[in-house]
Amino acid sequence: MKSEFVPELEGALRKHMIKIPTVINEVCGVRVMGKLIKSLLFSTDIAIIRNCNADAIMAVYPFTPQPIIANSIITCADVPVFIGVGGGTTRGKRVTNLAENAEYLGAAGVVVNAPTPDETLTFVSDKINIPITITVVSEKTDIEKRLESGASILNVSAAARTPFVVSEIRKRFPKVPIIATGGSTDDDILRTIDAGANAITYTPPTAAELFKKLMTSYREESNQ
Repeated sequence: MKSEFVPELEGALRKHMIKIPTVINEVCGVRVMGKLIKSLLFSTDIAIIRNCNADAIMAVYPFTPQPIIANSIITCADVPVFIGVGGGTTRGKRVTNLAENAEYLGAAGVVVNAPTPDETLTFVSDKINIPITITVVSEKTDIEKRLESGASILNVSAAARTPFVVSEIRKRFPKVPIIATGGSTDDDILRTIDAGANAITYTPPTAAELFKKLMTSYREESNQ
């Protein structure tokens, strides 16, 4: 008989950690290299990455990708990592080189930006043997061309329109893996899941925000 109770063990020193919203468990997930992934933490902060319960990490940042950053994140993470390798400002052979390096370092997959040319996708897919995730910001994106060029997973990030964009893609591509931003509330996440997302990215509070709460509790304790 299947039990609904899930035992949970916590260490005293790592009890204070970032926990993914439990509603994300409602999603079906994406199985990558044998590992089922339902939640992805959107962060490059190593301290936060080491102290969360997400199934995977999506490490994309608004600077030129650098191998030393990819190496640091992959080394510190204890879950699969999807590394950003450019595609917007960073293009051409450099993207391919960064993708190859990410694979050599042990990344579970690479992420390329929305403006990435289809030709670059093809170059990358010819060189690596891990999934390529392409970011999608609009329902007007030529999804069929993206998939033909080598993309394996769609990463929908369309702000408040994300559920709509996911729904539009899902109508035409019922089996394509879709990762999507879930939003800030449980209701937002559920709307994205109901629209057809397979996995959800979660943006955690910053270290500064977390420290602010911690310092407030320290001050309250000291004044008692």
